Parts: sequence; C-alpha cells; structure tokens
Amino acid sequence: MSKFTRNRWRLKLQEIIYEADTPAGKLFDIILLITILASIILVMLESVESIDNTYHNFLNISEWVITILFSIEYIARILTVKKPFKYVLSFYGIVDFLSTIPKYISLIIGGVHALAALRALRLLRVFRILKLARYLGASNTLVNAIKASRAKISVFLFAVLIVAVILGAIMYLVEGEANGFTNIPKSVYWCIVTLTTVGFGDIAPQTPLGQFIASLVMILGYGIIAVPTGIVSAEYTSQSKASKVKEAMGNSESIPNTVPVNSQCCSNCLSESHRDDAEFCFKCGHKLHHE
Repeated sequence: MSKFTRNRWRLKLQEIIYEADTPAGKLFDIILLITILASIILVMLESVESIDNTYHNFLNISEWVITILFSIEYIARILTVKKPFKYVLSFYGIVDFLSTIPKYISLIIGGVHALAALRALRLLRVFRILKLARYLGASNTLVNAIKASRAKISVFLFAVLIVAVILGAIMYLVEGEANGFTNIPKSVYWCIVTLTTVGFGDIAPQTPLGQFIASLVMILGYGIIAVPTGIVSAEYTSQSKASKVKEAMGNSESIPNTVPVNSQCCSNCLSESHRDDAEFCFKCGHKLHHE
C-alpha cells in the first residue's frame, strides 16, 4: 500500500469516526450510541440475579461482542489521528479506555465488569451528533461559577462542620447512651443527617430538651441549604455578564452566531466546531480536510 493510499484511508476513517456532518459519520455515531445504550442495559440486566441465572450465557456473549467492538473502535481512533497521545489523554480518550477494559479485568477480578456502566459517559457525544456543542458554553459558565465560589463554599462548609460538632457534643450530653447517642462521633453524624434534612430516623432524641434542640437544628438546616445556592447563583450571574461583555467586544475565542458552524474535527488536535468556510484549525493551524 502506497503512502498516498494509506494517508487517504486514514483521512476517510478519521472523517467517519470523528465527524458528524457526513452521512457516514452520522451513521457511525448513531450506531455507536445505540451500542452504548445496549451495553448499559446488558450490564443492568446482568446485575438482576433471576435474569442472570436464566440468560447468563447470552448476556456474557453479548457483553464480549460489544467489548470487542469498542476495542476495535478505540484502536481505530488512535490510528487515525496524527497525535495519538492527544486523544488517549483527552477526556473522551480516558472515558473510551475505561469503558473498554472492565470486561477484560473481570477475567482476573470477578464482578468488575459492572464498571462497564461507565460507558454511559460516552453518551455525551450526543451533543456533537445533535449539533448541541454550541450550547455547552452555558455549562462552562456554570463550571466557572462553581470554581469562583469554591473559597466561599469551603468557608461555609467548614462553619457548618463546626456547628455540627458543637451540637453533636451537646446532644451527647443531653441524651446520653440510653437514647442511642453512644458517643460524640455518632452524635455528630445525627446532627449532620438532621441539618441536611435527610432524617434517617435511626437515632432520635427522647428527652424534651433534646427534641427542642433537634427542632432548632432542623429549622437551621432549611436556612443552611439556601446559602450555597445563593453563592453559586451570584457567581453564575457574574460569569454570564462577563461572557456577554467578551462577546460584545468581539472576543476571538467566541464564534459568531451568524457564521455556520459544523462538526468538522481537526485530525491534528481533535478540536471541533469549525466554521463552514474554515480552511485551517482555529486552535493549532493545521489544514482541515475537505471533500
């Protein structure tokens, strides 16, 4: 096979695997999503003892077939890009690898194949297939808001932990071992469960004073829930305003809504969402492949 033929084969395969604009690429992605869903259903059914006892061989063989198909796909993804390690170490590369190996590991360690449910993460590719990638900017804003709030939330959680320790110690003194508060750590556990309004009910105060304190803790819990929500909401609003200002100033990283965007993938750095009229990758400058 000549070098030209080999390169053309790689480009064609790369177009099918990584792009969703071509008919072959769309068909590949749809089949991939259906296979992922089938795999997840098989793993779930295999965990049901009655179903597994009846259809164990069918479920096991089906899982192996899907695992082999995913292995071939994973190898093909590596072979069709110019920088294989770029894909291997990327988010999707790691997810693809983790969704492939559980069945192989189960040959050595039993029960690990259930981790194949991680394949659900591969369904994130539906954003690319349904042309929803441009809306992922909203999720980036949320992530940035959470990052910006982490210092305030950390201080808040630390304060809540201190309150839980103090109230737990008080409940230990008030209720005592006779009412289930056998030690301070267990009392702190009760306080955390009560503050978060979970209320398992495995430990409950019996004395009037203990019930009064528990009532205060429950009311305090409702007030505490609103605090982190307000912190993140304020940061989200701030991040959204900052994003709009950048777009208004013509930020080079933003893609104007008036320019058609496709799912063409750069074979060099795997960047997507290029403009229809783009000849080169906006990230690495590599020439894009056009039919």
